[in-house]
Amino acid sequence: MNLAEKSQATLDVFGELESETKQFVSESGLGCVSGCGFCCANPKVPASPLEFLPLAFDLYAKGLAESTLQSLESTEEGASCVIYRPQSADGKQGFCGNHSKRGMICRLFAASARKTKYGKKDLIICKVLKEEKAEEFQNTSERINKDMDIPLATAFYSRLDEIDQSLCQQFTINEAIAFALELVLRYKFYEEQEVDMIA
Repeated sequence: MNLAEKSQATLDVFGELESETKQFVSESGLGCVSGCGFCCANPKVPASPLEFLPLAFDLYAKGLAESTLQSLESTEEGASCVIYRPQSADGKQGFCGNHSKRGMICRLFAASARKTKYGKKDLIICKVLKEEKAEEFQNTSERINKDMDIPLATAFYSRLDEIDQSLCQQFTINEAIAFALELVLRYKFYEEQEVDMIA
């Protein structure tokens, strides 16, 4: 698979995840609180370059790849996700600047589970939802181990691994986005060179 095909394969996985998370959120009532950017403001969110290839291709198509990469290169260490648009002084209120092309980690949070060493499903969720939707959280935590379907994070990460294991290495979110942008810019540069040679 070339880079564009890997990006499309990643989007296909996202599409499947989307339908599963929609069903789960509808049943559990645990959707993110509107305008909350608590998780997005965390600079240490782990992510892989592969899950941000669709974003990088989208930014390239919009003519924003190079400026976004420059912005990332001049961003201080410890800054929140470059795509996040904070709307409050503490950065904890805001929105995603490219929600449709957000990464896997952003899609899984508050809508998936991991398995404990005892085989029990454990919700991957933030402090905000635990506190603001305490009843739903408690109810859902019990039901996912009985009768409620929930996407398993490991299953979806395994699917990405099958696309390209080397691009699934974990970085901080901004490092992962920068890596993806560099790959796409290089890929597009060589693609254009080939077109010029044929012409």
